Amino acid sequence: MPLVKVHVLKCRTSQELSMLLDTIHDVIVASFGVPPRDRYQILHEHEASHFWALDTGLDIARTEKIILLEIVSRPRSRDAKVAFYANLARELQARCDIEPSDVMVTMINNSDEDWSFGLGRAQFLTGELG
Repeated sequence: MPLVKVHVLKCRTSQELSMLLDTIHDVIVASFGVPPRDRYQILHEHEASHFWALDTGLDIARTEKIILLEIVSRPRSRDAKVAFYANLARELQARCDIEPSDVMVTMINNSDEDWSFGLGRAQFLTGELG
């Protein structure tokens, strides 16, 4: 937790995808203080004709390296989210050669009763997870 859905265009090698997912996870761990084994990622590769991410009128240039992240998580503070966005853009540029203009993120908040990690239990509610 959090659950991260990564949307990209079909243009990367397996090694590039692995580095991308590792970088995203490392930034989540560092920014939100989640344990390293809290890694839940789903990668969606899209044909260019099925992926549109314009600039919302902000004059942001996009390339074929664009990534769109959907992050489903327990609530995080405003400061933690803002730091995450900056850390993510910096690390993706340094480690994956992805420009900050190609990094788009949306956060979707939910609460403890919205998670079951298996075994038919709600581990945040049962006290198995804090």
